[in-house]
Amino acid sequence: MHGDVPRSAYRERPAPQGLGLACVWTHERSGGDAAFTQRVVPDGCVDVIWSDWDGRLQVAGPDTRPRTATVPPGGRMAGVRFRPGMASPALGVPADAVRDGRPALAELWGDEAEALAERLAGAQSPPAVLTGAVVERVRSSDLAADPVAPLVAAGVAEGSVRDLADRLGLGDRQLRRRSLAAFGYGPKTLQRILRFQRALALVRAGGAPADAAYASGFADQSHLAHEVKALAGVPLSELLPRKG
Repeated sequence: MHGDVPRSAYRERPAPQGLGLACVWTHERSGGDAAFTQRVVPDGCVDVIWSDWDGRLQVAGPDTRPRTATVPPGGRMAGVRFRPGMASPALGVPADAVRDGRPALAELWGDEAEALAERLAGAQSPPAVLTGAVVERVRSSDLAADPVAPLVAAGVAEGSVRDLADRLGLGDRQLRRRSLAAFGYGPKTLQRILRFQRALALVRAGGAPADAAYASGFADQSHLAHEVKALAGVPLSELLPRKG
């Protein structure tokens, strides 16, 4: 590949354990003069994101619909991603308060976010600085992640929401209330999103769509195709890596 060909590199690295973090990621755009636009689909997660071209710190998600994210030429981003249901201690608010939103981190952290933005602007390793700030925020938070959240996330992948409520000893309304606070949406929407993500991962790993649909709990491949279009806004084929 020639040096003047535009490139976009997205990478993930492990996050500190035991704090509800899924990963730390970076996205860099190099070469050429065109911006890179990526489709972002619902995944049940919440991210804290920094971008170097405008110094913006923001919170992303949890989403219920597709969005686009654009990285300008030479632009760099860094993010810390929370596992589904684990973001509230860092945010300081329930997850449904930021559902389908991209609020500035300063709206939630106040002056602490402003100070962090200044540190990131001059940092040699912005991902490390951002991660350290998020970890400290989680450890010092007065809020704790709902202990039922991991059970809900695992349970919705195994059977019906009603069966899950019975296993947890929760009424339907109580399960929905706690799910909204932890995940940003109710258990049925969470189930749809996590099932969609599981099927997408299987197909991206080389699995046949029909097999991925069956393994992920869809009625058939047509059901999977309908849910992909509903949640991602495009056919499954457009969410797969381009060949060549």
